[in-house]
Amino acid sequence: MTTLSRTPTDPSAPRPHGKTALRNWLLFGLQDSKGAHQGPGGVTTAHEKKHSWWQVMCLTGVDYFSTLGYQPAIAALAAGVISPLATIVLVLVTLLGALPVYRRVAGESHRGEGSIAMLERLLPRWGGKLFVLILLGFAATDFMITMTLSAADATAHLIQNPLAPGWLAGQNIAVTLFLLALLAAVFLRGFKEAIGVAVVLVALYLGLNAIVVVLTLAEVFTHTVAIGDWWQALTTSHGNPFMVIGIALLVFPKLALGLSGFETGVAVMPQIRGAETDTEANPAGRIKGARRLLTTAAVIMSAFLVTTSFITVVLIPQQEFQPGGQANGRALAFLAHQYLGVGFGTVYDISTIAILWFAGASAMAGLLNLVPRYLPRYGMAPAWAKAVRPLVLVFTLIGFLITFLFKADVDAQGGAYATGVLVLMTSAAVAVTLSARRGRQRKRTVGFGVIAVVFIYTTIANIFERPEGIRIAAVFIAGIIIISLLSRVRRSFELHATHVHMDRQALEFMSEVVEGPLAIISHEPLRTSAQAYEDKLTSAIEVSHLPLNHQALFLEVIVDDSSDFETELQVHGVERHGYRILEVHGPVVPNTIASVLLHIRDVTGLMPHIYFRWTEGNPVTNLLRFLFLGEGEIAPVTREVLREAVPEVTNRPWVHVG
Repeated sequence: MTTLSRTPTDPSAPRPHGKTALRNWLLFGLQDSKGAHQGPGGVTTAHEKKHSWWQVMCLTGVDYFSTLGYQPAIAALAAGVISPLATIVLVLVTLLGALPVYRRVAGESHRGEGSIAMLERLLPRWGGKLFVLILLGFAATDFMITMTLSAADATAHLIQNPLAPGWLAGQNIAVTLFLLALLAAVFLRGFKEAIGVAVVLVALYLGLNAIVVVLTLAEVFTHTVAIGDWWQALTTSHGNPFMVIGIALLVFPKLALGLSGFETGVAVMPQIRGAETDTEANPAGRIKGARRLLTTAAVIMSAFLVTTSFITVVLIPQQEFQPGGQANGRALAFLAHQYLGVGFGTVYDISTIAILWFAGASAMAGLLNLVPRYLPRYGMAPAWAKAVRPLVLVFTLIGFLITFLFKADVDAQGGAYATGVLVLMTSAAVAVTLSARRGRQRKRTVGFGVIAVVFIYTTIANIFERPEGIRIAAVFIAGIIIISLLSRVRRSFELHATHVHMDRQALEFMSEVVEGPLAIISHEPLRTSAQAYEDKLTSAIEVSHLPLNHQALFLEVIVDDSSDFETELQVHGVERHGYRILEVHGPVVPNTIASVLLHIRDVTGLMPHIYFRWTEGNPVTNLLRFLFLGEGEIAPVTREVLREAVPEVTNRPWVHVG
C-alpha cells in the first residue's frame, strides 16, 4: 500500500506556463486542510495538536493586548482629562457585560463559530442569511481595520523612534504598505506555527508593558504635583463630581477599542485542548478552558487599561496627543523613551511593532477562516473563495486601499474599528439574550437584555460620534451582499447535494425494474389525494406515451428552506393510495431532482427518465421563484442542471416534458 495521495509527477512532462501556472499556484491547497493557515476560527481535527488555554489566549492576545500600543493615546485624545474615569466605565462594561456574554457564547458555540452562528440558528431562511451577511460585513470591517490600523501604528512606532533613519520621516503610507505586503507574503507562503510565535510575543510585550507601568506609576506618586495638576484640570473643567461621572458615562463609547478581542477569543476555541472525557457534542473541558481564556484576558487587559489611562494623562502634556505630537498613537512608547531611556524605549518599540504586525496576521487568519465558513455554504462565494492565496491577495489589496484612503492615520481609523467591534459585541449580547429567553431563563434574559441595551447605546453613540465607521462598514456590507447574490445566481444551476442517501423502501421500489429505462413521474407534494396521483399518471401515459400498464414511481420534493445551498438529501420510499413515491426534502426543486436522478443512475446502473408537465406562468416570475423560493420552471431548469453536471449526453438522465 502506498502513502501517496496522488501519482508522482512525470519528470518528462512539460511544466505549465503562463496563465495555467498562475492558476495552479493560486488554487494550490484549495481548502488548506493541513492547517497551514491556523488562526482565529481555524478548525483542527481530532488527530491534530491542541494547546493549553493560556497558550491559545496568547493567539487571541496578539489582537486584544496589542491595542495597548494605541488605546491610551486614542483615549486621551478623545476624552482628555476624563480618560481614566471613562476607562473605569469601560472596564466595568468589559467585566460585567462583555465577559458574561462571551462566556455563554463559548458554551453554545464551541466549534469556534462565534455569536454569528448563534444568530444564524435563531434566524433561519433568507432573513437569517441576509442578517448573517450584514454581520459578516461588520466582521470584515473589524478584521480589515485591525490589519491596517495595527500596521499604521507599528509604522508610527518605527518612524518616531529616535534611532530611526531620517529618510523615514513622512513615509507613513509607504512603510504601512510594506508591512501589509510582508503580511501577505507570510500567508502566501504559509502560517502554521501561529500559537508558538504568539506566546513569545505576548509574554515579551506584556512584560515590557508591566515594567513601563510600574516605573511610571512610581514616578507619578513620587511627583504628586502632576496628580494635583490633573485633578485641578478635571475639577475646574467639569465642575462638581457628579457632572464628571455623568460626562465619563457619555464619553466612554469613544474608548470602545479596548473591548476588542472577545469575538476572536471564542473563534480560537477549536485550538484549545479539552479533557479526555470530552465529546464533540459536549466538550466540557474545551468550554472550561475557553472561559478561563476569556476571563484571564479580560482581567489582564482591564488592569492595564486603568493604569495606562491614568499614567498617560497625568505624565504626558495634552498637546503631545494631537496629530504630529510625539505621543500620538504611541503614548506608552513615549513614556518608555522618556523615563527608561532610548535603549529600553527602542526594545519596547521593537516589541510593539512586532505584536502590532502580528495582530494583523491574527486578523488575516480570522478572515481566511470566516469567509469560507459561511459564504460557500450559502452558495454566495465564487469557487476560488475556498483557496487561501486568492483571498490573501484580495484582502491585501483592500488593505492597501484603506491605507491610502485614511493616509495610514491611526486616529482616523479608530472609528471604523470601534464600529466593527461594537456591532459584533452587540450581536453577541442579543444572541445570548434570545438564547436565554428560548431556554425560559428569566433572570438571565433580563440580565443579558440589560447588557444588550448598554452595547446598543454604546454602538449608536460611537456611530454618531464617528460616522466614518458606519460608512466604511456599509461599503463592506454592500460589497459582500452584492458579490454574494451574484455568486448565488451564477451557481444556481449547480448540484447542491453533498450526499444522497436512500432508505430500504426506496431501493426496493427501484429493484423491481431489472432492465430498460427507469421511468419516474415528477409530482407536486401539495396535491396528495388519490385523484391527484391518478390524474398525473393518466396525463403522463397520454402525453409521454408510457405503457398503459405502467407501474408509476413518483418523485416529490418538499422545499424546507430555499435559502440553503449545500445540503444532505435523505430519500424515503412511501406508499400513498397504492402509489409508490420517492419523497425527499431539499432547498431547491430542480437541483434536488437532478441530484436524486444521478444517484439513482449510479446505484441501479439504469438510466432514469423523468416526466414533467410544463409550468404555467410568466417566465421572469418563474425565474425569480426559482432563485428565491426554490420552485419556478422545474422541467427546463432540471435539464440545465443535469447538462452542466454531466457534459456527456449519453450519460445524462433523460428529461421529458409534455
